[in-house]
Amino acid sequence: MGIIVFSIFVAVVLVKTGAVEYLLANAEGSKFLGSFLAGLFFVSIFTVVPAAVVLIEIAKINPVWEVALIGGAGALAGDFIIFQFVRDNLVADIRWLVQKTKQERLVSIFHLKLFRWLVPFVGALVIASPLPDEIGLAMMGLSKMKTAAFIPVSFLLNFLGILIIGLMAKLLI
Repeated sequence: MGIIVFSIFVAVVLVKTGAVEYLLANAEGSKFLGSFLAGLFFVSIFTVVPAAVVLIEIAKINPVWEVALIGGAGALAGDFIIFQFVRDNLVADIRWLVQKTKQERLVSIFHLKLFRWLVPFVGALVIASPLPDEIGLAMMGLSKMKTAAFIPVSFLLNFLGILIIGLMAKLLI
């Protein structure tokens, strides 16, 4: 919880001191790099607030669709790293834990057809919401969602989220 509060504090400091505007003004050609890196950090609960501040500032002075496109690509990269970790490592740990505790009911839940489509769907809703992406990515990884399906879903949801934030920033200028 302390890290989240610190993250919000950093975002407030970035806004109040004008640090983001200064960096963007002195780095004319780096809107693409800035959008990508902010998108990369947009996916974690620990860094979402400062990343959103940077994306808002970039969107205020650049075409929103460009910021959303490049930020969405950065968010996809961040989500992909977390997704691979969850799918490859966490799933094996959970399976081991389930086998050791011998809870057949829990195991049977993972084999239901409902689980195969409902969990990735709920995970996608979590990624599209302001909730931390980590929760949705864990749901998608646990459901054994294929990477080929994950990539366009993650990109589209993050693109839309960043686009909405950018459009709101433009409206509030």
